[in-house]
Amino acid sequence: MGVFYETIPDSLRPWMLEQKMLWVGTAPLSGSGHINISPKGGQQFGIIDERTFWYMDLTGSGVETHAHLHEPGNGRICVMFMAFVGPPKIVRLWGDGRPIENGTPEFDAFVEEHKVKIIPGSRSIIMVDIHQCATSCGYSVPYYEFKGHRTILDDHFAKKDAKYREGNEAESMDRYWAWKSQLSIDGLPGMKRGYDFAQKNKVAPLKKMIGPYAPSSPRTASRIEPIHLLLVLFLGIVIGGAMALSVVTPERLQALQRKGQLL
Repeated sequence: MGVFYETIPDSLRPWMLEQKMLWVGTAPLSGSGHINISPKGGQQFGIIDERTFWYMDLTGSGVETHAHLHEPGNGRICVMFMAFVGPPKIVRLWGDGRPIENGTPEFDAFVEEHKVKIIPGSRSIIMVDIHQCATSCGYSVPYYEFKGHRTILDDHFAKKDAKYREGNEAESMDRYWAWKSQLSIDGLPGMKRGYDFAQKNKVAPLKKMIGPYAPSSPRTASRIEPIHLLLVLFLGIVIGGAMALSVVTPERLQALQRKGQLL
């Protein structure tokens, strides 16, 4: 059955590092926003210490994880592994996530220090500060035979990068990130590098939702309306006045009445 830990136990590390894929789950703060679950293929991830996990985020058409982790007051993330061969097992990591975007000094330093292999499609390193780790049975997870990793994504961005280096500016990763990694499906800012490039170069974001659920403005957490602030202020005045009167003694009240200061 399930066992919970505050850190990643040493007994789980070898198994985790052998896995061929993982899943990450995030969500915006708004109740009307959309939860996101993303599969991550490949073994481009690692464990720095018992409380720190990372994985390489590759470029795609979505940018939900970035948007949720960048959202002020958010940062919640869950990472999940599951066994498809051998004894059944599911491992989850809960924590606070932070994207370290490609092109920043912190990204370059991390790649150098940890000898991380990057490709043209490498978008960010996602750092996870873990506050809970758990195992569960995984008894209903089916068996699957691993045959190999797909290279389609790597090949696509390698060709795109080659065209850019030959002088085709339209093939730049910055322009691609500005188009597809600018906003989440809820209209929240996604990759900072892509968002900044889009604002400077007037690149319109990819339209990601249709119909009544397509956002007309960013879906953010509910804010306090002005009318609520006025009600709080009014109640404060009433309560303050009542408290002030409650401390006036009968003698003081009679003295004020005699002086005509209180009708």
